[in-house]
Amino acid sequence: MAVRAEHDRLVLARLLGRDPVLHAYQLGDLDDFFWPYTSWFRRGEQVALLYHGVDLPTLLAFAAPADTEALAVLLAEMAPVLPARLYAHLSPGLAGALAGSFRLESGGRHHRMALVDPARLDAVAPAGVVLGAADLPQLRELYAGAYPGNWFDERMVQTGQYVGIRDGGAVVAVAGVHVFSPAYGVAALGNVTTHPRWRGRGLGASVVAALCARLRVSVEHVTLNVQADNVAAVRLYERVGFARVADYDEWVLTASAASAG
Repeated sequence: MAVRAEHDRLVLARLLGRDPVLHAYQLGDLDDFFWPYTSWFRRGEQVALLYHGVDLPTLLAFAAPADTEALAVLLAEMAPVLPARLYAHLSPGLAGALAGSFRLESGGRHHRMALVDPARLDAVAPAGVVLGAADLPQLRELYAGAYPGNWFDERMVQTGQYVGIRDGGAVVAVAGVHVFSPAYGVAALGNVTTHPRWRGRGLGASVVAALCARLRVSVEHVTLNVQADNVAAVRLYERVGFARVADYDEWVLTASAASAG
């Protein structure tokens, strides 16, 4: 069974929709908003995505433990056509499939979390207002000071799914989305931060609670990614009803000399 490029969104939605939480980001990338920046690879029932909408392309490949071996075969066969340098988000056990073609630099273990107990949202007072394009300068300033290195796709503010708390003309706390797809029933929180001077007051939980309430009107599955060692963030998300449902590892891949030659 050979690797093939897959261009049929209905086929991809069927395959990825078998586990919409594990594949929330990939399902979101089926939307018109992201679709032009995607390349999809398929081998049988296994799917991997190469996303080109960032400076360094990102490979997304996730599998349940029972499917890890089959997805590893797909990745090994894809390796010759991948860019010479890229990011990768891979389920545990998959990196070895690329180790013969790339040098791997670890970006650490991450948790995929999902909102599994929305009743907990009721215990947190929601706060914040919906942000829009006019708030982009304030958001850039907040991320520069409170979340440097954060991946922020400014187009996502157009979804109307960014909630922030203001102090005067400044945004001091915000929760947004990396993925928002009512068509495929998924959303993924992202770009969540609070200005250092305002931390410890519960603002992060309040904007997350407000955003989750908005998202649940439109989507069935609300997810997020968080670094496994970011204990404070994990506890915040658990407080409002999220639970860890899977792990994955982030990597920077650089083609080895043998492969590049």
